[in-house]
Amino acid sequence: MQSGGIAKQIARWIALAALFLIPLTPLLIVNSYFFPFITGKTFYFRILVEIAVAAWVVLALLDKEYRPRYSLIGAAVVCFVAWMFVADLFAVNVAKAFWSNFERMEGWVLLIHLLGFFFVSSAVLRVEKKWRAWFLASIAVSIIVSGYAFLQLAGQIPINQGSTRIDATLGNSAYLAIYFLFNVFVALWLAFTEKHPWLKWSLISLAVIEVVLIFYTETRGTVVGLALALGLALLLTALTASKRIRRIAVFALIGLVLLVGGFYLARHTHFVESNHTLQRIDSISLAAGQTRFTIWHMAFEGFLERPIVGWGQEGFNYVFNKFYDPSLYTQEQWFDRAHNAFIDWLVAGGAPAFLLYLSLFGSALFLLWRNSELSRPERIIFTAALTGYAVHNFFVFDNLYSYVYFFAILAFIDSQVARPIKKLEHAPMLSAMDGAIYALPIATVAALALIWFVNIPGMEAASELIVAISPTVLDPKTQTPELSAANIATFEDLVKHPAFAAQEIREQLVSTAVTIAQSSWATDAQKQQIVSLAIDEMGKQVTAYPLDARERLELSYAYSAAGDNADALKQIEAAITLSPAKEEFWIEAGATEWNLGDVKAAQSDFNTAYALGPEFPELATYAAAGDIVAGDTTMADKILIGAYGTTTVDSSVLTDAYYRVKNWQRLIDILELRTSEPGADVSTWFNLAAGYYTAGDKTNAIATIKEAVKLFAGVPGVASSGAAAIAQIKGNTVGQ
Repeated sequence: MQSGGIAKQIARWIALAALFLIPLTPLLIVNSYFFPFITGKTFYFRILVEIAVAAWVVLALLDKEYRPRYSLIGAAVVCFVAWMFVADLFAVNVAKAFWSNFERMEGWVLLIHLLGFFFVSSAVLRVEKKWRAWFLASIAVSIIVSGYAFLQLAGQIPINQGSTRIDATLGNSAYLAIYFLFNVFVALWLAFTEKHPWLKWSLISLAVIEVVLIFYTETRGTVVGLALALGLALLLTALTASKRIRRIAVFALIGLVLLVGGFYLARHTHFVESNHTLQRIDSISLAAGQTRFTIWHMAFEGFLERPIVGWGQEGFNYVFNKFYDPSLYTQEQWFDRAHNAFIDWLVAGGAPAFLLYLSLFGSALFLLWRNSELSRPERIIFTAALTGYAVHNFFVFDNLYSYVYFFAILAFIDSQVARPIKKLEHAPMLSAMDGAIYALPIATVAALALIWFVNIPGMEAASELIVAISPTVLDPKTQTPELSAANIATFEDLVKHPAFAAQEIREQLVSTAVTIAQSSWATDAQKQQIVSLAIDEMGKQVTAYPLDARERLELSYAYSAAGDNADALKQIEAAITLSPAKEEFWIEAGATEWNLGDVKAAQSDFNTAYALGPEFPELATYAAAGDIVAGDTTMADKILIGAYGTTTVDSSVLTDAYYRVKNWQRLIDILELRTSEPGADVSTWFNLAAGYYTAGDKTNAIATIKEAVKLFAGVPGVASSGAAAIAQIKGNTVGQ
């Protein structure tokens, strides 16, 4: 082997440094970026991979040992990434298919970086014999993540999702769960092949700790995956190990079965029902998965429409809207994933992508058990890890670091079984001088160019967007943060040079425009300025992607903020043609027609929404409100009694309807209901007084205000406000 000179040594250390910095990815939280738990990690990973690939190319030119080798896994990975390139070219939204968005940071750009990571790690860590060290580095980082998770459990650090489910530095409990699952099996692999007792038992202890933490993520799919993976590992050990080990494995497997069975039998006990974590695990059932099953059915319909090339990455939202099932009304309004990684690839890249994704698992398992380079315990542990990951992915979608761990394991297996490719082996190697004069400088320039063009624009946009949507001043009266003219200026600058996430930028622009249009600080000119910008930019988005129902609705919000209900209605109607079964669109259409004064059209749209989802009481209130304003109170009462058992229902849309038709008694009935509810505040009582006053009942209006002043005597300003309101009532007359 030629030494390769200084160029080889520099490239070697750069490649190793980049690879060993990748395990730090889960620790990154960049609060100055939009989606701080996702964007910073992904930009960091991309840049390191780009640096590592550039260095690896230099190594491969100087030393044939670093050149790619052939294995079934490598072929599967290359074919998978290559096919998704083709599928993404046929995507409905090609730009998003390739570049994704801030929320996910995936797309084909992530796939090609994962492919680069696969080749670099397989070659460099094989030649340098650093695979064990790389996984130990990753395990060391997981200790920090585990410590962060324990601090969340202790209440010392807030849980980012605002629930009881720990998420540590990954910002999502499902992401944390699969991160720990991989680390559990990697720790066990390292432990069972470790010679030093202290390190062996430390790794086993860490695996046990992270098993416990998986339960506190309350990610049911991962818990099931962990149980099945451990069971499979014990079963394979019992079938293939020595007599003494088989006996231990059998007893452990029986213990695992008894533990799972005991939990099932104790599921209705006070101990389980009083523990939020155990209660969530206990909720695993076919009934609890009904929403997922519905989405999977919709996804399959989308697959049947485009079975070969699919809809492209990030294309699931088109399927979700086109084949929307009205039973999902109370769920998230915008699913961008099927919550099943296998189905996601079926939708994104058609049948070829689905089969190629399966081949990643199949080729890895085949080579694990066919090749003798790995020991039996290694085969069992990696088989269990891949099984647990597959089960997890059956209920959840992937994230950056689950991809990294998956491709790292694939690369590790590849590095153990791959064989040299003759043509690459026989290709001439550069001299040490050529490496220093040509290869290293060219690779450096290429890496810098990749970093600049692939990452810097997105990083700048992620940073500027978070500034654009962040409050910049304090309200002088309430001392609460508010937006200001600076936010308008930032958005104006941001849209001049749109990055790959133009859709998210424009959606945030619309949201900000609506807020500013309703604010008290902005001048009419400023309101017109931001709203016009939002209409113009979202109009560009709709023009570029006219089949995206979500963007149609966003444009309607911008028009509504400008007071242009006619154009807002046109966009909502366009959204309805793209997703006719989505109740939300019909409600939006009805509300807009209501504002336009077309009560008959509003009645029709509200009733259409209710007909789509008659099981949802909220839709019944809209249907009843439409009937009330249209003069059909009898039908409205029938709908309300059917949904609620009463005509007095606390609903703002009903109070608005009764106000419009001057049905003061029904309006007052609802306002009285609100004051009787626990937690009713002073404004609720004042609203009831206003209702009496509007109805011409000054006596009850005054009495209600006096009662409010009595109930909220300790609240500053209530007495003076009450006195002023009473004086106004006594000084005015109201006609019904």
